[in-house]
Order: sequence, then structure tokens, then C-alpha cells
Amino acid sequence: MRITQGQFSFLDELTDEEIEAQISYALSNDWAIMVEYTDDPHPRNNLWEMWKAPAFDLEPDEAGEAMKDVVACREAYPNHYVKVVAYDASLGRQTSAMSFIVNRPAEEPGFRLERQEKRDRQMHYTIQAYSAQDAMGRRYGNEGDLASTRDPAAVQDATPGRDSPLGANGSAAEAEPASDEGVGDS
Repeated sequence: MRITQGQFSFLDELTDEEIEAQISYALSNDWAIMVEYTDDPHPRNNLWEMWKAPAFDLEPDEAGEAMKDVVACREAYPNHYVKVVAYDASLGRQTSAMSFIVNRPAEEPGFRLERQEKRDRQMHYTIQAYSAQDAMGRRYGNEGDLASTRDPAAVQDATPGRDSPLGANGSAAEAEPASDEGVGDS
């Protein structure tokens, strides 16, 4: 099953050139660009994790700068959903003017419809993601940390969180454990 959220969801995957063209279009409308990611793409989950703070001051010819964030987020979270969001502040509030998915896991298991019987023969329906059967950080084949929160400094610095295959240090290699020599000595 293919998740269809945002613009262009029913089209084939956009190429990097097409993504950059859409970012340039957004910037030409004075919209701020932000890159977000998640491993919980439930239709009502529209607030994903920020890769870094939104780029409010880019010019239309600087779409490549925003594209660098897209590429970096894809590399840090290859098995997550990644989307570009363009915010329009012209109405005096942050309004999403455009969003589209730019990365998705290789396999998308989809959703199941759960039916609940209520009084007076009423039926209530809920959508449940098959991927939610696994813990956050372990969905879509990820082997990341089970942490559900991200260090706020990581958003500012655009560094991968503990649930990324790159880890918090930004590289795929395992970090050397810190020496505990002298710890506990008085």
C-alpha cells in the first residue's frame, strides 16, 4: 500500500530535479521550507519530526540549500517517510501551503480498518497502521534506539537522532564507548 499524503501523492516519485523545482516555486511565493520525517504516517499524524528549523530566509535561487536538507534527512532516515513542507506566513500565522513526500520506506505495509460496535447498532471505524505494531524506532526494518524524543539541539544542528541508522554521532560506524577509568573512585 502506498501512503498518499500531501501533494503529488498519486504521481510517481518526484526526481530530485522536480523536488528542487517545487522548492524553488515555494520560495518564489515567499514560503518558508521545512523538512520533516516520521515512521508513523497515520493520516491524522500531520506533525512529523523536524529535521531542522524551517528555512525562512531563502531566496528562490537558493533552492539547492533546502535540497541539501532533503538529501541529509534521507541519508539519516532511509527507512522513514520524509516530506517537504512550505509554510505561508502572509496571513499572520504559519499555514501549510504545500507539502509532499520525498522519501518512503521500501515496503509500506498499510493500514487495517477496525470496526467497533456501539450502542443502538452504531458502528465506529478506526484506522490502525500495521507498522505501529513495532515500537517507534524499530518500524520499517529500522534497528534504531527506542527513544521517542529527540534532543532539541539535534533539530537546531540537523543531526540524526538515536533512531537513525547513522546514530546521534552522524556516522554509521559504532562510536567507541567512553572510558570509565576513574569513575567511582574517591
